[in-house]
Amino acid sequence: MDDCYKLKRNSVTKRNSSDLEAMNDVDRENRTTATTCPEFGFNSQRTAMANPKHNDPRPAPMDTTVVAVEGPPPRDLWNGKIEFVLSCVGQCVGLGNVTRFPYLCYKNGGGAFLIPYLMTMILAGIPMYFMELVLGQWLSVGGLGVWKIAPAFKGVGYAAAVMAFWLNIFYIVILAWGLYYMFSSFRSTLPYATCGNWWNTPQCLSNYDKEHIPLRCYNGTFNFVVSKSDFGNVSQLYGNTTEFTCKQYYDPTIYTSPVREYWERHVLQISSGIDEPGNIRWQLSLCLLLVWIICYFCIWKGIKWTGKVVYVTALFPYVLMSILLVRCVTLPGAYEGIKFYLVPNFEKIGHSSVWIDAVTQIFFSYGLGLGSLIALGSYNKYNNNVCKDAVLISVLNSSTSFFAGFVIFSAIGFMAREQQLPVSEVAASGPGLTFLAYPSAMVQLPISPLWSVLFFLMLLMLGLDSQFVTMEGFFTALIDEFPALFSRRRELFIGIVCFCSYLIGLSCVTEGGMYMYQLFDFYAASGLCLLVLIFFECIAVSWSYGVNRFYENLHSMFGFYPSRFWKFAWVIGTPGLTMGVFLFYVVKFEPVTYLEYRFPTWAHVIGVMMALSSVGLIPIYMIYIFLKTPGTLRERCKAIFRPDIKLPGGGPDPPPPYSEVSMHVQRDAEVQL
Repeated sequence: MDDCYKLKRNSVTKRNSSDLEAMNDVDRENRTTATTCPEFGFNSQRTAMANPKHNDPRPAPMDTTVVAVEGPPPRDLWNGKIEFVLSCVGQCVGLGNVTRFPYLCYKNGGGAFLIPYLMTMILAGIPMYFMELVLGQWLSVGGLGVWKIAPAFKGVGYAAAVMAFWLNIFYIVILAWGLYYMFSSFRSTLPYATCGNWWNTPQCLSNYDKEHIPLRCYNGTFNFVVSKSDFGNVSQLYGNTTEFTCKQYYDPTIYTSPVREYWERHVLQISSGIDEPGNIRWQLSLCLLLVWIICYFCIWKGIKWTGKVVYVTALFPYVLMSILLVRCVTLPGAYEGIKFYLVPNFEKIGHSSVWIDAVTQIFFSYGLGLGSLIALGSYNKYNNNVCKDAVLISVLNSSTSFFAGFVIFSAIGFMAREQQLPVSEVAASGPGLTFLAYPSAMVQLPISPLWSVLFFLMLLMLGLDSQFVTMEGFFTALIDEFPALFSRRRELFIGIVCFCSYLIGLSCVTEGGMYMYQLFDFYAASGLCLLVLIFFECIAVSWSYGVNRFYENLHSMFGFYPSRFWKFAWVIGTPGLTMGVFLFYVVKFEPVTYLEYRFPTWAHVIGVMMALSSVGLIPIYMIYIFLKTPGTLRERCKAIFRPDIKLPGGGPDPPPPYSEVSMHVQRDAEVQL
C-alpha cells in the first residue's frame, strides 16, 4: 500500500513530438496510481496544487524535469468559516435547549441543576466536542473511517451510525407535532384556547376562564363552593358572608384543560396502551412526510447546500427567542419563575438523578457520540483552529440553554400566578412542556395565533437543523466507508433511507404512537447508550491510539500543542465521569413509564433490543476483528489496537508534521520550468 503514497517521478526530455506523447503516457500512469489509493490521510487532497487543472495550457516544450500527479477526487469543503460554525451551532442548538434543558432544570430544583451541569460541561462536554471535531478535520473522513486509528474500536463508529439512525426516526416526530400545531394556529381563535369542540369532554374547563372557575369560600370552620355567577345570591343563602374568604381555585383533579384535551384527544387521540396501536393519524402522517421531504432537500446535495440552509435555520430561533424574552419578562409573575430558575435548592445536589440528568443533557444537547460532529469537522481545512471553534460553540450551546431558561421560566411564573399555584406545580414533564405548558402561555398573549405560529415555527427551525445535520453525519459515515457503492448514487441512497425511516416513524403517529415514541426515546438513543458510546470513544483515542501521539497530530495541524487540560480530560476526566454516572444509572435504574402507564414486559424487551442494536456492536466488532486477524494472541492484539494508517514512505506510526506532508505533495505536484 505504500505505493499509494509514493508519487511517481519520471524524467522526460521533450525534444520532439514523440517525447511529448511519452510525457502524456506518464501523466496518465500517475493519475491511475494516485486515484487507486483507497486510504485517507492528512488532507493531501485538500492541497490546491495536488489537483492541477487539466484545462491549464501546458508549458512550452523545453528540457526540464516534469512531475505530474493527480490525487483522488477532492473532498467537498465548507464555503467559508461561517457556514461551518453555523452548521455546528444548528446541530447542537435544538429542541434540547428549549424544552429538555428547562424541564430538567425545573425537575432538579432550579438553580441546583446548573452546578453539576457546568461541571459536566467543563470535564466532558467541551473536551469531547473538541475531540470529535478534530478527529474529522485531521483525517478528513466520516464517523466510520476515523477508527483506522484504533481498528478494534471501529464498532464505536457502527454503534454511532445505528444510534443516529434511531434518533433521526423518533426526533423528527416532534417536528411533525410542531408542524401540525403551527398549521392549526392559522385561525382567529386558537383551537386549544376554548372548550366546546367535538374532542372536548364535559369536564373541560380552562384554568384561565375566570367567569367559570368556581369560588371556594371558608372561614376556618365551614367552607362551601359556589359559581361566580351565583355569588350575588350567597348572602341570601348563607347569611352574612363577611366572615368568609372566597377565592377562585382551579382543581386539576376535577377539571381538564382544553390545552391538554386538544393534545391528547385531538392531536394524539391516544389509546390506553402500547398494545392498542389503533389507526394511523393521517394528519400527523402527512406532517411527518412533509418534514422528511424538507430534510431530504436540505442535505441531498451535500454540505455545499447544507451550508446555505443553516443561515436561516440557525439564526431565526435566536431572533424569535429574543422577542419572546422581551414579551415574557414583562408578564405578571415572571419574576417568581426567574427566581425559581436561578436560586438553587442545595438539597437536590446530593441526589444521583441530578448528576445523571446533567451528564446526559450535555451529551444529548452537544450531539456527541453520533458521528455528526466528526462529519462536520471532516469538511474543514486541515489547519483550521478547531480548538477555538469547539470552545466557542460549546459555550454558545450552553449559553443558549441558559438564555432559553429565562424565556421559559418567566412564562412558567406567569402561568403559576394565573393558576394561583406554586411555580413547582405548574410545568408538565417530557413532551408536555412543549405541547401543554407553552400553548397555555400562548393563549394569554395578545394576538395569540400570531405568537403561536411564530413559536412553533421556531421549534421547527430548531429541530430541522439538528435533524439534517445528524442525518448528514450518518450519510457521510456510510458514503466515506463505501464510496464505490454510494458516492455516485448519493441522492438515491439518501432518498431510500429517508423513505424507510418515514415508514418506521409511522409507528409513532398512530393512536398508540406516544408509547412507541417513549420506547425510542428511553432505549434507542438514551443517556445510558450515550454514556457507553462516549466512554469507549474517549478510551479508543486517549488510551488505545495514545494521547501523546494524538497531541503530536494536533501540533501538526495547529502549529502548537494545546493545553494540557485536554489530556487530563481525555485520559481521566471524561472516562471517570461517564463510568461513574453509568454505575449510578444502573443502580438507580427505573423502567420507562408514560405518566401513570407502565409498559408490559414485551415492550421493554423491544426497547432493550433497540439499545443493543447500537452499543452491542462495540464488543461484537471487537470479537469479529480479533478472530479475523491472523497471528498469535500477542500479534493479534498488537494489530487491532495499533493505528491502521498507511503513512507516506512507510514511516513510523505517528504521522509526520503536516508541513512535511504538505511540502512533499506540493514539491511533487509542481511543474518545474
